[in-house]
Amino acid sequence: MKTCLVVDDSSVIRKIASRILEDMNFRIVEAEDGAVALEICKRELPDAVLLDWNMPVMDGFEFMVHLRQLPGGDAPKVVFCTTENGIDHISKALHGGANEYIMKPFDKDIVAAKFQEVGLIAAPV
Repeated sequence: MKTCLVVDDSSVIRKIASRILEDMNFRIVEAEDGAVALEICKRELPDAVLLDWNMPVMDGFEFMVHLRQLPGGDAPKVVFCTTENGIDHISKALHGGANEYIMKPFDKDIVAAKFQEVGLIAAPV
């Protein structure tokens, strides 16, 4: 079973994302900010990271930069999931190491489509 780290300071968003991803057969690990997420990744790298941008302590972009510097840190597929919809944020995320970008609000279809695009789940037959 693949693991997805859901990183968001909103417990509601983490819960919604977790339910969607559990339905897609992911084991879920949650973190409320980038610093907690980084500590988790130092112990065990997930297959995927669903990542918010704006969080206290360490934001999503800073977390991703640190993640990519860890041994094997280039392997997890990082999908930003944020309200930051400006082209500058999207471009910065994708050039900084993110694999995909989802706008909030999101639903199961959007998450599934993006996870298919980055090869985390198979397309429906």
